[in-house]
Amino acid sequence: MEKNKCEGEVLAEIYRNAQLALQSISDILPEVEDEGIREEIMREHEEYEHISGRAAQLAQALGVEVKEPNPVKKAMMWSAIKMNTVADNSSQHIAQMMIKGTMTGITSLKTTQTDAGEMDGEVAELLKQLIALEEGFERKLKRYL
Repeated sequence: MEKNKCEGEVLAEIYRNAQLALQSISDILPEVEDEGIREEIMREHEEYEHISGRAAQLAQALGVEVKEPNPVKKAMMWSAIKMNTVADNSSQHIAQMMIKGTMTGITSLKTTQTDAGEMDGEVAELLKQLIALEEGFERKLKRYL
């Protein structure tokens, strides 16, 4: 695969992953009552914003277009979060939901990493950084189970 195309596809996946995480966090935060998990989720939000911004900068520098997640997917996520928290917004349930989303992100990113093959440079580092962040988020969220 051509290097620029490969980097562009990886950047698009990084950006999409971070944007979906930001959206789901924004949707779930109003439902969170426990201050401890709220602080963790807000910290995660900041990290995803940083990654998203960096991906957008790299995409612009490489002349790659990154797109916002599909509005229908965002609406489906919002409704799923609202339905899942209406009966149970305990910190344990919130953590379970967040872990599930994080695991989906990790799986998608690792698949992208495998498909891209050997990569080096800033895009590869950003991908590794996001995977490591999400794996760390998973570990921290497990404290609330």
